[in-house]
Amino acid sequence: MMNQTSVFSLDPKTMDLIERKLRVKREMAHAKEHELFDVFEQDLTEEEAWALKYLYAYMPVNDMADYNSDLFLSYVRQSLEIRKTMPWGSRVPDHLFLHYVLPYRVNTENIEDSRGILHQELNGRTRSLSMADAILETNYWCHEKATYIGSDLRTIAPLSLIRNARGRCGEESTLAVAALRSIGIPARQVYTPRWAHCDSNHAWVEAWADGTWYYIGACEPEARLNQGWFSPPARRAMLINTRIYADYPGPEDITLADDWFTEINLLENYAPTRTITVSVKDEEGRPVSEAQVHFELYNTAEFYPIATIPTNEQGEAVFKTGLGDLLIRAVKNGVWGEQKITVADNDRIEMVLDQTEQPNGTHDLDMVPPPEREGETVQALSEEHIQHHNLRLEAGTKLRTSFEDTFMTEAAASELATEVGLPADRVWDVLCKARGNSHEIAAFIREQSRELGEWPLRLLESLNEKDLVDTFRDTLRDHLHASLGVRGKLAEDVFTQYVLCPRVLHEMIVPYKHFFQEAFTSKEAAAFKADPAVLARRLDEPYSRREDLPNLKGKGNPVGTYKLMAGDPVSLDILFVAICRSLGIPARLHPSELKPQYLADGVWVDAVLNTTAPRDEAAKSWGGIRLLKDASASADAPEAAYFENFSFARMEHGVYKTLLFDEGKKDVYDQPFEVEPGSYRMTTGVRLKDGAVQVRFTYFLVRAGEETDVVLTFRHVEHEIPVLGTMDGQTMLTRLDGASCQLGELIGERGALVAWIEPEREPTKHLFREIGELTDAFTELDAPIVLIIGDAEWTTSFDPADYPQLPKSTLFIRDASYGALSDIISQSPAHEAGFPHLFVLDEADQIRYTASGYKIGTGKESLQVLSVIRQ
Repeated sequence: MMNQTSVFSLDPKTMDLIERKLRVKREMAHAKEHELFDVFEQDLTEEEAWALKYLYAYMPVNDMADYNSDLFLSYVRQSLEIRKTMPWGSRVPDHLFLHYVLPYRVNTENIEDSRGILHQELNGRTRSLSMADAILETNYWCHEKATYIGSDLRTIAPLSLIRNARGRCGEESTLAVAALRSIGIPARQVYTPRWAHCDSNHAWVEAWADGTWYYIGACEPEARLNQGWFSPPARRAMLINTRIYADYPGPEDITLADDWFTEINLLENYAPTRTITVSVKDEEGRPVSEAQVHFELYNTAEFYPIATIPTNEQGEAVFKTGLGDLLIRAVKNGVWGEQKITVADNDRIEMVLDQTEQPNGTHDLDMVPPPEREGETVQALSEEHIQHHNLRLEAGTKLRTSFEDTFMTEAAASELATEVGLPADRVWDVLCKARGNSHEIAAFIREQSRELGEWPLRLLESLNEKDLVDTFRDTLRDHLHASLGVRGKLAEDVFTQYVLCPRVLHEMIVPYKHFFQEAFTSKEAAAFKADPAVLARRLDEPYSRREDLPNLKGKGNPVGTYKLMAGDPVSLDILFVAICRSLGIPARLHPSELKPQYLADGVWVDAVLNTTAPRDEAAKSWGGIRLLKDASASADAPEAAYFENFSFARMEHGVYKTLLFDEGKKDVYDQPFEVEPGSYRMTTGVRLKDGAVQVRFTYFLVRAGEETDVVLTFRHVEHEIPVLGTMDGQTMLTRLDGASCQLGELIGERGALVAWIEPEREPTKHLFREIGELTDAFTELDAPIVLIIGDAEWTTSFDPADYPQLPKSTLFIRDASYGALSDIISQSPAHEAGFPHLFVLDEADQIRYTASGYKIGTGKESLQVLSVIRQ
């Protein structure tokens, strides 16, 4: 070992640890020795060599599979050069540089060589500023590039997000962190895994400037640091954390220290906390070490483990959390115990591991989130400062929309459809979704459809919407031409969905079909086609399974996993499916269980890729759950929707695993849910206005080859609809065509939903989405929806046509004076929560419901109140 403590201030012990971890990775990645490790034979400086060693030592297995050393060396050299040239580079301590500047990965995104590109964009705009102002300026730039939209769980990379011009919060914060690191500012993505007071979650960014960490809302600039619409919700969180790909010494509170990553708990920077101790014992009262203690929070109709901590030698697990309720489940070797805790009232509980079977019948419990709290008082900004900030937001929106104007238009899509003889509506559908990649997708259609008809379009339609943004012609050509040879041998729907389609789970789509067609001999391919179980066995023994980073499971692309001969179990399952599809064998991951399956004689058969599983497991029969309506349910009982107010979970080794059926699935009584045999728990929940949830567990068994009838029941909740105040119906407002009107005219004679909104911000966009998803119900109710925009929130780029999903009864209105806005919002916490400020009014202009700021579920709550008062 070289004893060079001057490199990144690494002491000999740390350098030795890095070397040892590097040897482990090198042994594990021996199949890619040249692609990954020949880089160390190049002429490297000491800094370059140790920066590479550091990255390799903690690199996820999927990254070693998917990428080669030239990408990592590029990140190292650019990061070191940026540190030397940016004015604050020398002020960033070595440990912060290693942990929060050098890393190429932020979340679960595909890795692009983007650091230099982002630096070129931001260098001139930031280098003359202070570090704090550079953070603000970087976020203005991010706002110019992307805005919020909900989407699926795959995280697209920064350059892909810029091409799309919109993304979910995890993607926006990935872009912001990457942008800040590109100018040498330490940055990290932080998130609450699940909110306690409402469903969903959120991610944002912390950045370091001259000794202090600050937070920002990614792509949603504020006029100063440590400000964001999510500040009030964060004060009700039960955990806010970040992951670091390293052994991290702190000083923050460490929730979980793994060999390959560290999870740190940042909650106390945002919310009141309490440290709780869970003491786990066996039936004889002896401490149980190495038990897994799951701290579970109700969210999206499941109990989600926001943290899992092993017990120490004294049988204790310690966790710092917020002042709400948690369900704690401790497990070891399939023996478990479970207990609810109200953190505000307790800091220590004792649990006994004495259960192996689940209970019978039903069990009710209430889950209460931390209370709303006021934030610290801060000095008001000057009107000049606020006006300058608003002008920056307006300018940023114009830049982003001008880029969006370069996307393919519906007229151009129609011309292309006519040119190649395809249906115009279907061509426009894929090109509209492709956004900044639409010209690339259009070129693929033009090149391929003259010869192959609508099959290129069918391939595009088989992809997820987000795939159209970052999948290019070479990849599409590979999957199209490598698949069409078997199209007449299978039913078209089976061929399209399970052979032609390259998407398996959340991995990056790469051109893999021709690769796998050439990877095996004709004899091997024939054996796999005759019996795909032969392929499963072929992948079983020589391929090593690695469980290094839980949040990166299933992200390895098939070619990389194949070459490395290693991957996490989900990536290996994806590999099996990809090889099958390449050889014309219909294959999938089961929709809810995510287990690899192949189609044989019209039946889906499990492929066993785990050497510890019995070989006859593939022939195991499945069972079914048939839901029955609750005959005794009240008229105002909620409509059942999966992952909104109910879910199923199967017990595995003492822990409940939630089944992944489609989010929002409402046709739940039409046909049975196909599931594996086992012990099940159905969770139903009714969320109250204060964020508390009334939960019901229903326990049952599913046997192989049988359907189990389960009555779907919710706890009955009495909904009070008090009068909260009155709104001035004579207040004058302005229609978008410039005509004046009174608020009372818009409300009508039977009540309405009225909301003051901020269209550019995520909370309002959530409200748009929720109302849009309830369009049929609002239309049936025939209730006016009046969405009002104040002068400070108005942008010239705003266009109601961008929201076609809203009910036809929706009216967008201007309000210069906020004259009708109720005094309710001047009170804390509504004032600090910010937009949208939503009200349900009755026929007398009385306020019967109100909500402010970010709160998932206000659309449904508003509809429920309107339904009652309009009867």
